[in-house]
Amino acid sequence: MAALFFDIDGTLISEYTGEIPESAQEALRAARANGHKIFINTGRTLCCLPPSVRTFGFDGLLCGCGTYLLYQDQLLLESKIPFDRGLELIEAMEVCGIEGFLEATGEVYFPGRASRFEELERSKRYMMELGFSSENSMEGKNFLYDKFFVYTDEKSDKERFFRLLGADIEPIDRGGGTYECVQKQYSKATAIGYMQEYLGLDRDEIYVVGDSANDLSMFRYGGHGIAMGEHDPVLDPYAEYVTDQVERDGIRKALQHYGLI
Repeated sequence: MAALFFDIDGTLISEYTGEIPESAQEALRAARANGHKIFINTGRTLCCLPPSVRTFGFDGLLCGCGTYLLYQDQLLLESKIPFDRGLELIEAMEVCGIEGFLEATGEVYFPGRASRFEELERSKRYMMELGFSSENSMEGKNFLYDKFFVYTDEKSDKERFFRLLGADIEPIDRGGGTYECVQKQYSKATAIGYMQEYLGLDRDEIYVVGDSANDLSMFRYGGHGIAMGEHDPVLDPYAEYVTDQVERDGIRKALQHYGLI
């Protein structure tokens, strides 16, 4: 048995169509039919998973960069930023001229006011298109959350902000002045490590598939790293195999290459 861990955006879901291509769906079903376990391993929190992913039938949903692990409808792990620390981080954003949104398991908290960052406004619209809307804004400061995503520009004091993140929050550079901020003791790699121990797997039985910088930890950890045809070069030193783009049957080609289907 092998365990296959997939990123979502640009890996399973086309960034052009927003869908899982039919060839990828067929490949995933064939892998499961051959006795392999298939997992989502994503930076998205549970509420942000596209419906096509939630309903597909993955064996496990590893969300929030390792902070929420769901295996066959059983919650194995959940970690939230402590409430008081969460308040400090929101205040750090405010004093450093940084904007963003907070990601919880069941909700995403956006600023109540319009943002100067168009990308942040686009993220808010995207969540609404997914059918997700919240009456609560991050200014309410009365909730727990798992991780957060920030946008910076020339008006932002990034150096001070990174200092205020301290030893417990890791900023992952996502390019263009954006950072995915995650609890430091968790990552996509720790999610895989937990499942490896839980299922009693050898490292050679672990396959990871991704395309972006926040997949780096799982590429360093996995036995077999599969990079999509369009991927962040940071993955290259750890990619054992580069497949095609997801729209060009990349998932099927990769699983065929390794004899998994």
